[in-house]
Amino acid sequence: MWRWTNRPCGLCPRRPIAWRHGRRSGTCGKKARVSLDYHVELDHHYYSVPDSLIHQEVFLRATESTLEVFHKHRRVASHPRSRIRGQFTTFPEHMPAAHRAYGEWSPERFLRWAQDIGPNTQRLVASVLASRQHPQQAFRSCLGILRLGSRYSQARLEAACGHGLAAGIATYRGLRNILEARLDQVKDEPVPPFVPTSHALIRGEGYYH
Repeated sequence: MWRWTNRPCGLCPRRPIAWRHGRRSGTCGKKARVSLDYHVELDHHYYSVPDSLIHQEVFLRATESTLEVFHKHRRVASHPRSRIRGQFTTFPEHMPAAHRAYGEWSPERFLRWAQDIGPNTQRLVASVLASRQHPQQAFRSCLGILRLGSRYSQARLEAACGHGLAAGIATYRGLRNILEARLDQVKDEPVPPFVPTSHALIRGEGYYH
């Protein structure tokens, strides 16, 4: 039987340590929810799990050298532990088939993927990558944005990115809201030129003296 104490361990401060049969196991654990990009976070590093588990709750069990991920008491992933913040450890077998063609993630690969969808999408993804000090920190946002093309169609995503660029919106949530509200399908009406009426505020030089 595993039992958990409220004592913090040196490996994960403020998290409990596990004891088994009265002996310290050297592991720590926590619950996590799989993100849209089929990764879970531990100490600001991101580890992949099978993409079928997106949005599912899993249990993370970590040692100094290994991270194991369990779903319904079944181990679904095991990774070497990394201390590099903001980066990803991704196994190709965890990726959806459509993503495997892009191999390891990099800014260039995200831009090529976005270019396949359209110029607006490429411009928006480029702006997301440029908004972070380290491009790797933007990978989750880029992947979430590009996956909207599978849910709503690439044509709609391209239109939504054009709408987002015009409105200064370059986030996954903002683009999702545009698509949910079908704003990408609303054509912008041309703004009519301003024509002053007879009582418009047009004054002669003498008015201001």
